[in-house]
Amino acid sequence: MVGQLLLAASRSGLVRRSVSGFPLTRKVVDRFVAGETVQEARDTVVRLREAKLTVTVDHLGEETRDADAAAATAQAYVTLLEALRPLRLGGAAEVSVKLSAVGQAFDEGKALEHARRICAAAEAGGSTVTLDMEDHTTVDSTLKILRELRADHPSTGVAIQAYLFRSEDDCRELSAAGSRVRLVKGAYREPAAVAHQSRTDVDKAYVRCLRILMAGKGYPMVATHDDRMISITELLADRSGRTPGDYEYQMLYGIRTDRQEALAGAGHTVRVYVPYGDDWYGYFMRRLAERPANIAFFLRALGGK
Repeated sequence: MVGQLLLAASRSGLVRRSVSGFPLTRKVVDRFVAGETVQEARDTVVRLREAKLTVTVDHLGEETRDADAAAATAQAYVTLLEALRPLRLGGAAEVSVKLSAVGQAFDEGKALEHARRICAAAEAGGSTVTLDMEDHTTVDSTLKILRELRADHPSTGVAIQAYLFRSEDDCRELSAAGSRVRLVKGAYREPAAVAHQSRTDVDKAYVRCLRILMAGKGYPMVATHDDRMISITELLADRSGRTPGDYEYQMLYGIRTDRQEALAGAGHTVRVYVPYGDDWYGYFMRRLAERPANIAFFLRALGGK
């Protein structure tokens, strides 16, 4: 119930203004968001690479219906990639892109054009792009754009949300050689007609999707902070004859940093999802909704502890 309320609040302009204006909110946001500028994002990337972690950087921003804003978001990604290029990190520092932020909601062709520009900038630095997945109404469009992008940029990845009923079929379609799939549980408030609602059912769906990806020929990117899911991942990887270099873990910036470093120290590739920018509200509220521990952290911070 609390999670559903927070997801609803993530789309509320009134709550957004209230939360954004609360002085102590920034203290909590700083745990989950790597600053507002390209330089702050770059500094975070350098620090995480020194800790033997790989990264995927997200310029924060979601659905826009303004052509200038969509173009500005695409340019922000190009600027970021150009700032990262001298570090020569290659695929160790990629970017994650929400297509709704580059025009998907009002002009799918324009969103594809912007995404192609971002992919070209990433490829110039030896890096890659992964498309974030948003609510269920965008899935078909996102997968269509993915197919178009992969014609010229075959390493383009995509996120699949396990809680959607359709996701097992999507995983089967995306499990071919060379396909990069980030498997997440799902972070949007979806109706019961299209998505599992209970935590138990979502976990079971996640394992079913994970089994499909591990048995396939692609490259699974296992986005989880759950120790039980990590154990299942290693069991399925072993059954499928995969070594740590044949898949990777992905975790959010600021969450379970000790576990991230422990997995990397054990020889696994661990990619940290690093958001930056001033449009942090929607991202922040979904992080609170996902895990009760995040809400507890928020309340402790408000209490100055």
